[in-house]
Amino acid sequence: MYRYDQFDARFVAGRVAQFSDQIERRISGELSEDQFRPLRLMNGLYLQLHAYMLRVAVPYGTMNSAQLRKLAHIARTYDRGYGHFTTRQNIQFNWPRLDDVPQILSELAEVEMHAIQTSGNCIRNVTTDQFAGAAADEIIDPRPVAEIIRQWSSLHPEFTFLPRKFKIAITGAAHDRAAIKFHDIGLMARRNEAGEIGWTVHVGGGMGRTPMVARKLNSFVPHADLLAYLESILRVYNRYGRRDNKYKARIKILVREEGLASFREQVESEFSEVRGGVLSLPEDELNRIKTYFAPPEFKDSDARFDLAALKVSDPEFARFVVHNTHQHARPGYTSVTISLKPVGGVPGDATDTQMDIVADLVERFSFDELRVSHEQNLVLPHVAIGDVRSVYEALCAAGLGEANVGQITDMIVCPGLDYCALANARSIPVAQEISKRFGSAKRQEEIGDLKIKISGCINACGHHHGGHIGILGVEKRGTELYQITVGGDASENAAIGNILGRGITGEEVPDAIERLVEVYLGARSGADESFLNTLSRLGETPFREALYGND
Repeated sequence: MYRYDQFDARFVAGRVAQFSDQIERRISGELSEDQFRPLRLMNGLYLQLHAYMLRVAVPYGTMNSAQLRKLAHIARTYDRGYGHFTTRQNIQFNWPRLDDVPQILSELAEVEMHAIQTSGNCIRNVTTDQFAGAAADEIIDPRPVAEIIRQWSSLHPEFTFLPRKFKIAITGAAHDRAAIKFHDIGLMARRNEAGEIGWTVHVGGGMGRTPMVARKLNSFVPHADLLAYLESILRVYNRYGRRDNKYKARIKILVREEGLASFREQVESEFSEVRGGVLSLPEDELNRIKTYFAPPEFKDSDARFDLAALKVSDPEFARFVVHNTHQHARPGYTSVTISLKPVGGVPGDATDTQMDIVADLVERFSFDELRVSHEQNLVLPHVAIGDVRSVYEALCAAGLGEANVGQITDMIVCPGLDYCALANARSIPVAQEISKRFGSAKRQEEIGDLKIKISGCINACGHHHGGHIGILGVEKRGTELYQITVGGDASENAAIGNILGRGITGEEVPDAIERLVEVYLGARSGADESFLNTLSRLGETPFREALYGND
């Protein structure tokens, strides 16, 4: 993983000192909250419903054991003993005292971490596939490119105050595990006919009150030209993106109103001026950064799981292997996903003790490397197959052994009205009740892969638009209600879910999900037919009728 150079260290230390002074002036009353707001947002500090919240960057979701232990220490010392991992592969602390924030940032800097570019109208933390550099189906490890984008976007003089926040996701595999089509810019690696690696560029995706699937802007941008092409996109957006209405300020609105052909023409015009110049990726610099992401020193092994035998001798461990491991590029190894979705728990939360335990596992079994997934789980990317049982037993002892990755209880959930001042409704209690309803292993196996995503408001931080079943919290005359959507998909086949009907109360949601699941189980053509395929074959009518009858 990447290590700071002298510029990085000076940059972060300077920002900590600057923001510490700004906090002192806020506490003394020299700065009002309105004056302080743009300053704190530049440093990842939000004012939520009950307290300040600090969002810490985990660039492209990669960190080591020392960094995770530092996060555990911060949770224990300056918060309430836990942190919340987010869909941008970051971590949030929900209860820091304002006067403790300078010390927190100073301690983060000791392990090469910070809270820069986690909020405000800037290019946010670049996200990527949680299995990057490990997956067997990968064309290229996208993390060196993500690091170059991070360096390019940090303190870029033209892009420090964009019309709105800007999000980039990148994947090195043809199967999209990074939801790239729901980002302002989504990048997917591909090879051209000559075997050269380049990038398919999608633009104008996003969720929120105007959800859109990104559109393909360029089918192949050569590797060396990628930064120049990204800068061309950002220049067009920065020039024409609306600043008079924040609800129409995202690049997706510009692409829609301008038209893809016209937008592409303007980008290509910019690209023709900057291509081949200082933004070309120098091969020696790219190779230097690649060395930080070199594969670990794997041992030769042909070990593999004997699932048939495991299902007889240890069915619970077998279920963990089926759902929580992912095929590795190196024989004898696998990637292990640690579910942060225990039945009845708060999705995405981890206690300080759990973080310390995971840090030990990272150090012992995963070459000191950890990933945060955009689905709010943790990943040990490089685990020898012979060590998986030891990892599993340690996780179970820590309350982290849930074998439910990809299943109905593995929900993406925003903090909702329990924390967020923007939310209309609670998300966490609804998720907990759904989790309890479908928590048995037998029930989850019967249902199969089914993604539920829950947002507490139209801002869609819980990605409900991309859920096979989405749940959106709304407010009507002082009552918290929930709209149900079906048909969303955050993969390479990205789709936005459709609303089935009127809002229902939180108490009604578990029964509503039960009825949708029963329609699916009763109508699927076989155990292998997915929820989305059944929905496509049947249409929405039987699902709508199951919820509302003839309303």
